[in-house]
Amino acid sequence: MPARVFSSLFERLGALIIARISGFGRFAVFSLYAASFIPADLLSRRAWGRLLQQSLQIGTRSVPVVMITGMFVGMVLAVQAYRQFESAGLGDRLGVIVNLTVISELGPVLAGVMLAGRVGGALTAEIGTMNITEQLIALRSMGTDPIRFLVTPRFLACLVLTPLLTCYANLLGSFGAWLITVKVYGQDSGPYWEYTRQFVELWDLNSGLFKSMFFGGSIGLISCYRGFHCRRGAEGVGEACTGAFVASFIVILVLDFFLNIVMNGVYELRYGFKPII
Repeated sequence: MPARVFSSLFERLGALIIARISGFGRFAVFSLYAASFIPADLLSRRAWGRLLQQSLQIGTRSVPVVMITGMFVGMVLAVQAYRQFESAGLGDRLGVIVNLTVISELGPVLAGVMLAGRVGGALTAEIGTMNITEQLIALRSMGTDPIRFLVTPRFLACLVLTPLLTCYANLLGSFGAWLITVKVYGQDSGPYWEYTRQFVELWDLNSGLFKSMFFGGSIGLISCYRGFHCRRGAEGVGEACTGAFVASFIVILVLDFFLNIVMNGVYELRYGFKPII
């Protein structure tokens, strides 16, 4: 009896592993196929029209929520860290830590998470609804590739616009921290920006923007893939939206971990150790 239990357990585990690997393979093929149309679409006027339409939906309408969230993240960091810095006599250098954290780490992650929550679910729901109402089949019957028509412009818009949203999050995060440090706690504004200028390098800004491109591209592909493969009915679309957000959030954190390791290694090889204070 125990042998049968263990055998059944291992069979289920093996089937689950095979299913996950197979699913990842299908997602990889889907992603490469969608990305393969980018060079041709960049030279097509019609494709640019689809891209600009998605840019409005994905980028422009995400700006307010990203800016507000970024500002309050900077304010929260300043409130939490000020007492420790002030007790050590480093209150005027609080902006260095807050801005470095926002620009290189929290800004890209924040923009990615906000995009996954506001845009990822919408993309999944839109394409999932088209899937269950057989509009994707209708596109194929008219000789239009639904992946090129629907996925590629959304993927490209997420890829390009996430760094811009990250810039907004960085800007408002720095302003929020300045507001608390200078206007609430009474520190001088000059040292706040001077120390920030000295210690926050262009590398920190570029590394955050570089990571955000991976986050945005992942969100676009995951959301569209979930929509293309959702189950029938309203429940299936809802599950696909939830799954897209959860998968996007996990992928953002995993990518952030590995990209940080790689970029920290590259920085140390090129510039050596970087003191913060």
